[in-house]
Amino acid sequence: MTDVMNILAIDQGTSSTKALVVDEHGVVLSEASVDVTPTTRGHDEVEHDANALLASIVTAGRQALALASVDVAAVGLANQGETVVAWDPLTGEACSPAIVWQDRRATVVTDQLASHASRLFELTGLPLDPYFTAPKLRWLADRAPEGAIVGGIDAWLNLQLCGQIITDAATASRSGLLDLDRRQWSSEVVGLYGLDETQLPQVVDCAGRLGTTSVFGPELPLTALCVDQQAALVGENCLRSGEAKCTYGTGAFLLVATGTLAARSRHGLSSSVAYQFSNEAGYCLDGQVYTAGSAIQWLIKLGLLESASQLDDLVTQALPSATPVCVPAFAGLGAPQWEPRGTAHFEGITLSTHAPELVASVVEGIAAQVAFLVQGAEADLGTPLSILRVDGGLTHSATLMQMQADLLQIPVEVFPSPDATALGIAALARHGLHPETTFEPFRLGRTRLYEPRMSESEANSRLDRFTAAAQRVVAAATGER
Repeated sequence: MTDVMNILAIDQGTSSTKALVVDEHGVVLSEASVDVTPTTRGHDEVEHDANALLASIVTAGRQALALASVDVAAVGLANQGETVVAWDPLTGEACSPAIVWQDRRATVVTDQLASHASRLFELTGLPLDPYFTAPKLRWLADRAPEGAIVGGIDAWLNLQLCGQIITDAATASRSGLLDLDRRQWSSEVVGLYGLDETQLPQVVDCAGRLGTTSVFGPELPLTALCVDQQAALVGENCLRSGEAKCTYGTGAFLLVATGTLAARSRHGLSSSVAYQFSNEAGYCLDGQVYTAGSAIQWLIKLGLLESASQLDDLVTQALPSATPVCVPAFAGLGAPQWEPRGTAHFEGITLSTHAPELVASVVEGIAAQVAFLVQGAEADLGTPLSILRVDGGLTHSATLMQMQADLLQIPVEVFPSPDATALGIAALARHGLHPETTFEPFRLGRTRLYEPRMSESEANSRLDRFTAAAQRVVAAATGER
């Protein structure tokens, strides 16, 4: 067993790529970050430059290694999930933009397959929605150069990094093509989408000896791959059934562990693989708020907010009696409504509504949408959550976190590091060096804990207002069809 156990952990996200060098105890020795900016056009289009994503990984990784000035034993990579790209099968070069998970153009595909929605959900655990990978793959395959391969962004990145077209089981379970119970590609589902199963990546464990790469300088084994939200679940040590975390980044993503049970939600959530080691897997329920941090960026772009750091100061100036209701569906509604054509919605704006009230309504709208996801998970589990663990940039907002605790009526515990995803992938990569051992995530102390201050009746009243507004968003979107 090698004495060196430092890990290069890379979190390739929607707005940035972070690289950390982490020691065997979870202590961060260095970190580097490279911004990546998606291009948005209209209501539906969100794209990345695939080569820019690759370059950001290489740059951030090399910078983190240079800053740490220590040897590392392995590298782990977390990916942004349901983003897809086309590439030339001979050269491996990208021949399309990366179609980002927020992109909604594949709605035309989900409309065509609407009659198969129940069967698809039964097999994959995922609702039929353009958020997931499979509809995007079909949409992109119809528009990519002839002969191009279409696949998840992680498969293409893995090809560039280590020369293998592979995907981990957790990422594959977010595609809408994986048989959730068998954790293998479903020929039936692949056929419904009209895709070529022989071009799909090999499904591998989230930790193990998965390949080698030299793009960061030294030859390093690649020992962990995982989709970002599941990596954060691991990072926050939410692996036992009923433990839950929510990451507040570009979007807000709730995951609730269900142990070895591949449950099918009855309340609008999706089901996925949380992790897989040596062909043994844990599962989770999950739900998504597509715009959280990106909703705050929208407020900044409009000039209602100077920066995210100003959020709490401005919200404290809001008059509760003048605060509108906001449904933050800036990129459609995810769980539990699953309405990709939904748009952001404000109710109750009057002449007494000013910037603080509008900002406060967006903050409350994000917290309300997460609260509905938690309620759905609790109904599926048959038991209430005792606590919600949280991470991500927006957890710096005491106003948002207090509102979340109030609407949930349970404590909200903030993870002590801003890098739960990277620490999760680092723990997986450490395990991947010696997959025969028992997996142990890093165990970090906690920082802030928010207890509910709002009465249960007031919380229910606020959620009732949000529910009614969200129903009107869905009605308006479906009425346009």
